[in-house]
Amino acid sequence: MTAPFVLAALALVLTGPVPAFMARAGWPYRIPRAAVVLWQAIALAAVLAAFGAGIALSYSTAGEPGEPRFDPSSPRDLAAALVLALTALVGIRLLWAVGRVAVGTRARRKRHRDLVDVLATPDGLIPGLRVLAEETPLAYCLPALRGARVVVSVGALDRLDDGELRAVLAHEQAHLRARHDLVLEAFTALHMAFPRFVRSDVALDQARTLVELLADDDARRRNGPLPLARALVALAGSPAPEAGLAAAKSSTVLRVQRLADPAPNATLLSVAAYTTAALLLVVPTFTVAAPIVKAVVHAVS
Repeated sequence: MTAPFVLAALALVLTGPVPAFMARAGWPYRIPRAAVVLWQAIALAAVLAAFGAGIALSYSTAGEPGEPRFDPSSPRDLAAALVLALTALVGIRLLWAVGRVAVGTRARRKRHRDLVDVLATPDGLIPGLRVLAEETPLAYCLPALRGARVVVSVGALDRLDDGELRAVLAHEQAHLRARHDLVLEAFTALHMAFPRFVRSDVALDQARTLVELLADDDARRRNGPLPLARALVALAGSPAPEAGLAAAKSSTVLRVQRLADPAPNATLLSVAAYTTAALLLVVPTFTVAAPIVKAVVHAVS
């Protein structure tokens, strides 16, 4: 009976104290790529630990192999079945959230992309670039497997010089190449899967900031930090559609301050983050698999 409680405690720690610690720390902003991987490992380990706790508790409650099969009149077997049913319900809710986010997001992007294609003017120099006749400064991208778009408005072109515009376009194209939208979809689905009274915005907010930092780093390497920093200031507060990823959508002050500093060299910190991410997945994965493998071996033996 030890494993279910260990896994339940791990799930609680990974959904409470650990995200709170990560949100207060400054070091993830030095290693955004490794930090995204670590956040993904934390989220996945929490889900696996929760599932593992339910499966292990159900398995231990139902008794050891060799004992009689499920007996509806047995309180112990009924408790095991209830725990397993609740675990399955959590899984169904998570899958439903993943499907809802995926379908809804793609539908919104397609509608917005169709609208942009009607209202905006294509730029022949950059594939997928559309110029919108709008005085409000706008710069964002619409990710897609095919037909991705980068959208800038006439107002943004008026505010940005050539170097700043190149930096903004590099930022948006980095989002498209790396498919940062898929990272955010996963965190959005996980956020939606939890009931309102227990969900936290920390992981989703951190993921949004970190993918912007990743795109900033790519644009910095291609165009230098100053043009991008000036562009972020010029576009600060600009609106952005829900379906898009915008250059100046969030954390502008943090990002400008980060661009003002030399590019960080934190190899050891990155290695530590990747190692922690791998270790986080070992215990819940092994514990979830162990009772399943044990049951299969018992069934075929």
